[in-house]
Amino acid sequence: MIIAPSILSADFSKLGEQIKILEKNNITELHIDVMDGHFVPNISFGMPVIKSLRRCTNMFFDVHIMISEPLKYIDDLVNSGADRITFHHEVKDENKLVIKKIKASGIEAGISIKPNTDVEDIEEILKDIDLVLVMSVEPGFGGQKFMDSSVDKISRLVKLRSEKDYNYKIQVDGGINIDTISKAKDVDIVVAGSAVFKGNIEENINNLRK
Repeated sequence: MIIAPSILSADFSKLGEQIKILEKNNITELHIDVMDGHFVPNISFGMPVIKSLRRCTNMFFDVHIMISEPLKYIDDLVNSGADRITFHHEVKDENKLVIKKIKASGIEAGISIKPNTDVEDIEEILKDIDLVLVMSVEPGFGGQKFMDSSVDKISRLVKLRSEKDYNYKIQVDGGINIDTISKAKDVDIVVAGSAVFKGNIEENINNLRK
């Protein structure tokens, strides 16, 4: 299982320093949430921040876009240094077109589903994507509690991947901490924000791995 810290919970006055701590503790993937204030009510950060981060680390950039029109921003995100772009099934842009554009840029394409979206709603595109992100909270804000309903979705995705010989990774994001990470034992990647950045980062990472 890969732990992908979400910089949404980082201290931006010490972001470069904190990234070095992550690297020292063998963190290889960084989760970057991009919000537009429209698809979700919050606004986070965009391309300038990603570009700045790209200059100071070689970590894999897992960019989760919570924006209404992803097609408009794929080129800019790729040019900023994204290694994977994960967009939401619930946006108005056509899923297959978004996936095609991301993959044509030479990076990985992921699809995310909100808590009220069923796995069956994305079954037809599972063969085309590199990752499925199961949101275990409502997207847009950090610090929410893990929704147990996401466990059934994870199990369904594991079963479908095995039955149909698909190659997608499974990721979960929301409410992950030392008490809930065991519920996500079947995923490939867990996103953790406050559970990594609040307090001693090195100790937090070790506790999550345990």
